[in-house]
Amino acid sequence: MTQEQRQVIDRLKQAVSLLEACSEFSALVPEVRTNFVYALADAKTASDIAGVDGRITVVEGMPKASGPVRFGVSDHLARRIIEFRKYDKTIRSALNFRWNETILEFIQADCKEKRLELGVVDRKEEPKELIGKDKGSMSWKVKQLVESCGGKIPPVFYETRGWGKEPLFILVGSDPLELAEQAIDIASGFTCRKL
Repeated sequence: MTQEQRQVIDRLKQAVSLLEACSEFSALVPEVRTNFVYALADAKTASDIAGVDGRITVVEGMPKASGPVRFGVSDHLARRIIEFRKYDKTIRSALNFRWNETILEFIQADCKEKRLELGVVDRKEEPKELIGKDKGSMSWKVKQLVESCGGKIPPVFYETRGWGKEPLFILVGSDPLELAEQAIDIASGFTCRKL
């Protein structure tokens, strides 16, 4: 393992540990579980991207990594990072979390307050020939997102429900520790707002 690979794994482990210590984040873990990834600086394939093997789930009310952080264990979010990097090489990390109308309202207000752009990928617009096709729509989804956000990748976006697909929010950025802190901030704010 190279020094950079070790640094990527260590940094993502630290970020996962932050999430695991935040009970509020368990409310944001989706049915498909939370995927959290971090790419090497020159990532070109999924094997250049570290992720949580088995994703992050909920155990006894707390977020819990199902397995270790390793390279090549993410497919979907890793492919998304590869596509993002065609538009913005600084994007190296991403994590997904639960979407529903209540969380959407909170995220919209939070983004407005923080002056962050909130993007959306409307799966209803997905070309018919891509619907249900395994690994067929990622470049279309990323292109649609970038075009709808003025040529940029927003720090947070969501995908609407698609055929056999759970709607999800996704945070993206250059550093997994920053994303973990943002996710914790969202989870804490959302939980407090619900009370």
